[in-house]
Amino acid sequence: MAEFHVLAGAHETEEAPVVHDIGVQDLKEALARGYDDFKEMPTHLAFLGLIYPLFGAGLAAITFTNNALPLLFPLVSGFALIGPFAAVGLYELSRRRELGLDTSWVHLFDVLRSPSLPSILALALALMVIFIAWLATAQALYEWLYGPMPPESYSAFLYEVLTTSRGWTLIILGHLIGFVFAALVFSTSVVSFPMLLDRDCGAASAVQTSIRAVLRNPKTMTLWALILAALVMVGSLPLLVGLAVVMPILGHASWHLYRRVVEPPHPHEAHPVA
Repeated sequence: MAEFHVLAGAHETEEAPVVHDIGVQDLKEALARGYDDFKEMPTHLAFLGLIYPLFGAGLAAITFTNNALPLLFPLVSGFALIGPFAAVGLYELSRRRELGLDTSWVHLFDVLRSPSLPSILALALALMVIFIAWLATAQALYEWLYGPMPPESYSAFLYEVLTTSRGWTLIILGHLIGFVFAALVFSTSVVSFPMLLDRDCGAASAVQTSIRAVLRNPKTMTLWALILAALVMVGSLPLLVGLAVVMPILGHASWHLYRRVVEPPHPHEAHPVA
């Protein structure tokens, strides 16, 4: 039964949460409140001190040799695929601030005591599988166009990609394939992680609600996805340092968007806050 609860939650007979219509004004309000949370809570220090160095060290290790050079861009862009899970602690801080509770950075880790932790980890594992599949697909695309031999150098690889028809084929097909992976992750996770943190439900219910939210608000959610992609891209340009500011703002804003698109839980469904 424990495994079943991971998927469906302890109250599997509960009605599906109500999903609301949202518009551009809701996106503006979510971003404004996310920025306000960011100003009040120094979560950027946690991202700069924990997530960014770990990711940067892993990226440096993987791309240390030319063999992994073709995966540099897929790795950087693919970071957004696991971003919803990385922001779970930020959702918790925004939730606590809503309730007027202490929001010091140590509460980033309160998610480890959440009753929905098994479901959160199950969904995170699914995102990691998608991330690995994206890297494998990117590698296969490169080898289809260039063969198994690695590039000679960074400069030679960059020149080849930007100045030849084969390089532009790599860019265009890579972006189209990446769009499919990004759309899959966005649709299944845009509200699922905050929903799991907020209420007694399982991973399947959270994913279904997330997909329903996207299908009910296709234009608004598409715009939200473009905003996320644009801000993550801007934050990634200065050697990923900008993510220390961008990711907290987007994490807090995502919580507030969840609040606007999904009906709040009934008292018996809501998770207690320590």
